[in-house]
Amino acid sequence: MAVNFYEEVEDELLKFAVIIAKQQDKYVFCKHKDRNTWEAPGGHREPGELILETAKRELYEETGAVDFDIKQICVYSVIAKDNFNGQESFGMLYYAEIRSFENELHSEIERIIITDRLPDEWTYPQIQPRLMEEAKKRGF
Repeated sequence: MAVNFYEEVEDELLKFAVIIAKQQDKYVFCKHKDRNTWEAPGGHREPGELILETAKRELYEETGAVDFDIKQICVYSVIAKDNFNGQESFGMLYYAEIRSFENELHSEIERIIITDRLPDEWTYPQIQPRLMEEAKKRGF
């Protein structure tokens, strides 16, 4: 599996948004109801949706964030034999500073954690730690 980073690609290639989210300098991670692992908020772009709208929607759906600032970091891509027939798939990586959350989650996410350390058990261990590393290199 390969994870690559770019400054930009054609907009129509962007299929995903992943958000490195923090509140008061601590990371915000989410746990899906059907998994025992943690992940950064994010997900698939809907038809006709701007990639920034995807990021905002996924951040809200997966963390309950209602008041936040969000900034684009960079484009990332993943090449994996078992994904998209081995073709390179692209997403946009964002950083969000969350000020407040709704009282309850309304999606497939069971719960969130707010922590100063990265998870030991990642849902996507070959991808998301690399995204975190790249964001840190870029000052996020």
